[in-house]
Amino acid sequence: MTTHTGGCHCGRVRFEVDAPAVIDATECNCSICRKSGFLHLIVPAADFRLLQGDDVLTTYTFNTGAAKHHFCNVCGVKSYYVPRSHPDGISVNVHCLDEDTVAGVNVTPFDGRNWEQNSAKLSPISD
Repeated sequence: MTTHTGGCHCGRVRFEVDAPAVIDATECNCSICRKSGFLHLIVPAADFRLLQGDDVLTTYTFNTGAAKHHFCNVCGVKSYYVPRSHPDGISVNVHCLDEDTVAGVNVTPFDGRNWEQNSAKLSPISD
């Protein structure tokens, strides 16, 4: 495991996440992921640490309200959120990771447009 750092565009939100150096990421085609360019690295909540920026985060929910999308209210970047599929985890946007610790990224597409039919295909998270 590697401790990766990352954050939003303006730098007010910063975090650490423990994950492999070669990241297995999921590319979802649902409306919010497609429009925001979010590339998912889903980890147990215990593997994510918000270092700064809680005071500049705005939370957005829609549809079922289960997912908690956290945006920096200064630059507008969503660097992480609590996903509907894994409410006990955190989904980090791979695009928001600092590049120095990322050895590679393997991307798997996910049909989030048809979330109800495909959510069971998502891998579970484990410690």
